[in-house]
Amino acid sequence: MGGEGNNWLERLPLAASRPWLAAGATLAMVAVAAVGRWLLLGAMPVGSPFVTFFPTVLLVCFLFGVRYGVIAAGISALLGWAFFVRDPMQPSFVLQSFPAIVPFLILITLNLGIFAWMQRINARLRIERERSAALADTRELLFRELQHRVSNNLQVAAGLLALQKKRVSDPEARTALDEAARRLGVIGRISRQLYEAEGTTRSLRAFLEPLCADVVDAGGKPGVALTITGGEDMTLPSDAAIPVALIVAEAVANAIEHGFADRDGGAIEVELVRDGGHIRIEVRDDGKGLPDGFDMAAKGSLGLGIATMLAGQLKGRFELENGRGATARLNVPA
Repeated sequence: MGGEGNNWLERLPLAASRPWLAAGATLAMVAVAAVGRWLLLGAMPVGSPFVTFFPTVLLVCFLFGVRYGVIAAGISALLGWAFFVRDPMQPSFVLQSFPAIVPFLILITLNLGIFAWMQRINARLRIERERSAALADTRELLFRELQHRVSNNLQVAAGLLALQKKRVSDPEARTALDEAARRLGVIGRISRQLYEAEGTTRSLRAFLEPLCADVVDAGGKPGVALTITGGEDMTLPSDAAIPVALIVAEAVANAIEHGFADRDGGAIEVELVRDGGHIRIEVRDDGKGLPDGFDMAAKGSLGLGIATMLAGQLKGRFELENGRGATARLNVPA
C-alpha cells in the first residue's frame, strides 16, 4: 500500500499533458464551491464569503498544480466579492469586504507557495526514482552477465580438460581429467545459482535443488528420483556455500555411480536440517550401500578426500554410513 500511495503522489499534478481537462475540472470545482456557498447563505455569517472556496482552491492546487490553483483563487475571489460580501452598492463596501478578502488572499498565497515547493520536491523525487530504477535494471543486467561469463569460463575450462583427455591413454589419468572437468562444471553451475540479482545469497534449498538435479542428469542413469527437503530458511556465506555445494554434489554423484552401479533407477533423498548451532545435510540413497569393512580414510577416493578436506576447512565433519542404502552426512557450523 505504501508503494502504491507513493506512486500515486508522484503522478501529481494530474492531467499535466491535457490542460483543457485540468482547466475544465478547475472551473467545475469552483462552480460547485459557489453553489455550496449559495446554499449556505442562511446558515453562515455574513463575514465568511470564501468558506467553500478556500478548500476548493487547495484541492485544485493539489490535484492540478499551482497554475490552476491561482486561476481557481482568482475566480473564487471575484465570485465571493461579487455575490457573498455585503451589498457592493453601499459606499462602505470596500471597508466591509476588506476583513474577509485580505485573510483569504494571504492564506491562499501562503498555501500556493507551499504547494509549489512540495510539487517541485515531488518532481525531483520522481526523477530520482526513475533514475534509481534505471540503475537497478542496469545493475541486475550486469550482475546476470557477470554470473553468465564466470559460469561460461568455467565450462570452457571443463571442456578443455575433456579435450585433453582424448590425448591421454592412461586410464587413471583419463578418469582424473573426467573428474576435474565434472567438478569445474559443478563450480560453474554453483556460481550461476548462488546469488540473487540483489547480490544476496540464496537459501540452501534454492541453489542446492537445481544443482543436485543437474548432477543427477549428468550421471546418465535413467529413473533416478531426487527429493530435497528443508533448507528454505537456511543461508550460508558464499565462502561456505560453495564448498558445501561441492560436497553435496560429490555425495549425489557417488550415490549414482556406486549405489546404482548394477541397476537403473533409484531414489536419492537430500535432507537439510538445522541442528542447534549446526546445519546437517544428509544424502541418502536406496542403493546397494557401503561394502563390508568400508573405511573412508583408507579408501583413497579423490572425491571423498576432497569432501573430507572441504568439511574440515569449514570446521565441520563429513562421514559415510550404511542405512537403507548409503548415507553421506555433512555437519557444518551455522
